[in-house]
Amino acid sequence: MRVLVVGQGAREHAICWKLRQSPLVKEVYAAPGNAGISQVADCVGIGVADIIELADFAEKLKMDLTVVGPELPLTLGIVDEFQKRRLPIFGPTRLAAELEGSKVFSKEFMRKYRIPTAQAQVCASTDEAKTALKKTDYPAVIKVEGLAAGKGVVIVNSAKEANKYLELVFDDKKFGNAANRILIEEFLEGEEVSFMVITDGTRFVPMAPAKDYKKAKDGDTGPNTGGMGAHSPAVVLSGETAAEIVKTIMLPAIQGMAEEGRSYSGCLYAGLMLTAKGPKVLEFNCRFGDPETQVQVLRLEDDLAELLLKVANGNLEDTKLTWKKEAAACVVVAVEGYPEEYPKGQEVILDPINDDAVVLFHAGTVKKGGQLVNVAGRVMSVCAHAATLSEALAKVYRAVPKVRFEGARYRRDIGYRALEQRKHAVGE
Repeated sequence: MRVLVVGQGAREHAICWKLRQSPLVKEVYAAPGNAGISQVADCVGIGVADIIELADFAEKLKMDLTVVGPELPLTLGIVDEFQKRRLPIFGPTRLAAELEGSKVFSKEFMRKYRIPTAQAQVCASTDEAKTALKKTDYPAVIKVEGLAAGKGVVIVNSAKEANKYLELVFDDKKFGNAANRILIEEFLEGEEVSFMVITDGTRFVPMAPAKDYKKAKDGDTGPNTGGMGAHSPAVVLSGETAAEIVKTIMLPAIQGMAEEGRSYSGCLYAGLMLTAKGPKVLEFNCRFGDPETQVQVLRLEDDLAELLLKVANGNLEDTKLTWKKEAAACVVVAVEGYPEEYPKGQEVILDPINDDAVVLFHAGTVKKGGQLVNVAGRVMSVCAHAATLSEALAKVYRAVPKVRFEGARYRRDIGYRALEQRKHAVGE
């Protein structure tokens, strides 16, 4: 097989790394890729939003499969273009990807199909938002409708904080057209967990649950980011609750999208809050998670290329996934200032890591003048697998200092609350 992976982050590096292990795969290409991806794939200089150029490239080289990493090309209709040309591609169509592309559509969809989620009001102006906030208890959640790279959600604790954020959204246009409308939601308390399934529109198989850490700083403080770390198993999720999620959330979502004429094929990712009243959806995403994918590929025993090709061909059948009986952990090394303004072009030095269980997935790196430099806020996903989560985390945190650049920053508490909960649960 000849496979094209669209994207340039650590998620795409992890996908390329796993695809390379398939005996079915002879060549892997990435567009545009990064410095790490170039070690396992041939990188081509086509941007993720250049849909026609990507389709031309896949057609010219007769790609047997294209895998789309980020959400932007999906919401722009890359799958529709590839399907029009009968090019096999993994991912949802533009209409199906609206489940992530529009939080308003997603919320209305969940209400219609009785999928448990937070109560919310849609607002299209500062005045509407202020009126809605008068009926909302604090803390409250404000979400911009469109794509904002994981940074369009904020928790406000007072009217003053809310008004300040509304100014950024409606007056300063911080998120551009992505924030023509916003959602004001009730704040849900509990543990956050990521639950993903692979589906061909009819059948589906669950991925290993993972826990993602969105906040920039230790103790789950600071602004939301694209993700600062993850681990799998999620620890906080029981088998009973996982079954409930499948029954009350994932199955109704897949069936509902089919009823809407938006048949969903690809990876359906539900960001969930495990509340006292059961699991509720925070948001749906229409692609693999980042950094969840990094830990999931370390545990997946099956052939990823074979799995994704089955989905692209609409033929998932009775597929079951096998997961290694071990844990995997990831800590993201970012630039000081991320997710707000941060410096780019700094040299990144990677010291030797003498542990085969540790894998570095590059997020925002390129080679320039013989040097490795950063071009994004998240620079490296440092990952490891081991028999237990505590061992995997220990391996990761020993390796993190080996990634060196000016202003390198990372969370020092990834996974530790989950470990404490596990100790408490077993009475240690």
